[in-house]
This record gives sequence, structure tokens and C-alpha cells, in this order.
Amino acid sequence: MITGVLKEIKTQENRVSMTPSGVEVMKQNGHTILVEKDAGRKSGFIDKDYAEAGAEIVETPDEIYGRAEMVIHVKEPLPPEYHLIRENQIIFTYLHLAAYEELTRTLIKSRCIGIAYETIQEPDGSLPLLTPMSEVAGRMSVLAGTRYQEMIHGGQGILLSGVPGVEPGTVVIIGGGTVGTNAAKIACGLAAKVYLLDKDLARLRYLSDVMPGNCFLLVSSPENIRNLLKEADLVVGAVLIPGARAPRLVTRDMLKIMKKGSVLVDVSIDQGGCFETSKPTTHSDPVYIVDGIVHYCVANMPGAVARTSTIALTNATLPYIVEIAGKGWKKAAIENPAIRPGLNVIMGRVTCQGVADAFGLESVSIDTLI
Repeated sequence: MITGVLKEIKTQENRVSMTPSGVEVMKQNGHTILVEKDAGRKSGFIDKDYAEAGAEIVETPDEIYGRAEMVIHVKEPLPPEYHLIRENQIIFTYLHLAAYEELTRTLIKSRCIGIAYETIQEPDGSLPLLTPMSEVAGRMSVLAGTRYQEMIHGGQGILLSGVPGVEPGTVVIIGGGTVGTNAAKIACGLAAKVYLLDKDLARLRYLSDVMPGNCFLLVSSPENIRNLLKEADLVVGAVLIPGARAPRLVTRDMLKIMKKGSVLVDVSIDQGGCFETSKPTTHSDPVYIVDGIVHYCVANMPGAVARTSTIALTNATLPYIVEIAGKGWKKAAIENPAIRPGLNVIMGRVTCQGVADAFGLESVSIDTLI
């Protein structure tokens, strides 16, 4: 299969969807790889690296879309690319469609095969292509929160670790999945007082066995969230419903009970955000203030550490890319149950219930299409 690797065009997105070592594996499996010129430069991979691995370097995204049977991205296609998407072409990337109605309707109209990294799901419920970027974003969330506690950014001047004789800051993390757990690891390592909330009691029991003593585990409920917001210096939103819009767990009214200069970091922003006052920001303009509360809502946090993120992403995505390229999307979905929930929009039909619910669209079972 001819597979195209695009240069990212989202603002300050420095990752690339495949490393040269991934190209080498694809070539070994008999596939043709097109790589857009300078696609990997910001991640530290130059065109020569890709060419030596067996890729053909092409000049424009138009040529990628025009020739490739499968196009791979890191982030979702943006408006300048919409007209390039072809019928029956596989678009394999982080789509996050429940947060983007225009993109959803574009993919429907194009009659392409939209496969989302974030909804590939193993039978045990794990999300293997979301996990590596969630690990990165979770760890970065606390580091970002620490930076924006500084008074020059509008923060209240709290050092989360404290110092001898001064108590540490309080970190509240809503969601005990991969993002939340990695955020808690970093916050605990800084010696902050950490509260980690989740609705799943089994998950909380597991976390109680592996987290250090300065991590306090609570059931996520409106009451517990309200009570902890009063104490919080940093709140990390780490909630995910695969394929669906993130629930709004912190309302604007709740900001009134928070300490002025405390920080909200919304890692759920790719799925619409879990704070009512969240709106996507960029690495160059990452924060804004609402009612005295600093909001950090960068929609592509791992893009700031592109080298690490690109290698981690390729490690996770490559087996699925090889399988889809080798078998075609339909056979791959039949033979690998993890790929099936990744199919979001197929030839004009929405096959992900969360996406359909977000925009009042009809959803069809993927089983009827394969």
C-alpha cells in the first residue's frame, strides 16, 4: 500500500507521524512510503534519514493526498487539507471528531475511511495509541502547572514542592487514567500534596497499591470536586470518554471558590475540555485568566517535546499501520478487534457512537460495513 507521511500544519505542532525507522519497517513489509519534504525536521529527523530508510520525499501535501492510499498524520486534518481528502482514502491520525463538527462533516462528505488513533481499543479496554501521548501530556501537565504558578504569569507564587518550614502546594487531578496517573507521579515526586479522583473503585484500589503516601485517592463526585477546589493550587483535568466529548466537571461558578492565581490545566481539551471555561490555546500563547484563575489549555502538549513524542508515537502506531497497510482496513478490522472501534467515519457513515451523539448524527454499526 502507498502510505503518505504528512508534515504537520497545526500551530506549533512539531511531531511527525513516523520516524525513519518506521519507514524501514514499512519498506520491509513491501509498502511504498511517501514523506512530505521537511516533515520530520522539527522532530530531529531530516529528509536524508527518511530517504536512506527507503522513503520517497515529495514536495507538497497535494501529492501525498493525490497518490497515497493511506495518509497518516499526528493531529487532525485542518481546513486547508479538507479538499484534498479522497473517497476511499484511509485517514489515520488523532481525529478527536467529537470536538470538531466541521471536520466530522468533511470526512462524511468525502466518503473517506477515517480511523482515529484515540479510539483504537484493545479488548481489555486499553487505548494503545493514546497511551504514549497521554503519558507525555500527563507528565507535562504538572510541569506546566508549576511554571504558571509563578507570579509573572498571573499565578499565586506557590512552589508546589514547598521548602523546609513551608507546606507544599496542593494538586487536584480529576481522572485516574493514564494522564492522571502520570500527572500524579510527577506531582508526588515534587513532594506536593496530591489528590487523585476517579469514578472507578477498582482503579482506585489499584492506584492505592502503587502510588506513594502523599497521593490521596478519592471517588470523583461533584461534592468532592467542589471541596477540593477550595484547597487546590493546581487542578489537572484528565478525563476521557473514548470517542466522545469530555464531560464538563468544573463549571464557571466553581471558579469563585478557588484561590485567585491557582492554575487549571485541561489535558482533555482535545476532546472539548472538562472545564466549562476551557478553550484551546497554543504553545506560543498558552494561558489566559478567567475570574482570577489561570487556564492552560494547549491542545497539542506533546508537540513541545517532539523528539520524545514522535519516537513514542511511532512505537505504538507502527504495528497497526503495518497491519492496515498489509490487509486493507476492512480485513484488518475483521481480524483485529482493537482496530474496529478505531473506525469513526466510513464512506459517508458515522460508526462511532460518541461522535454521532456529539452532533445529533445517525450512527451505524461497523459490523454492517465490514
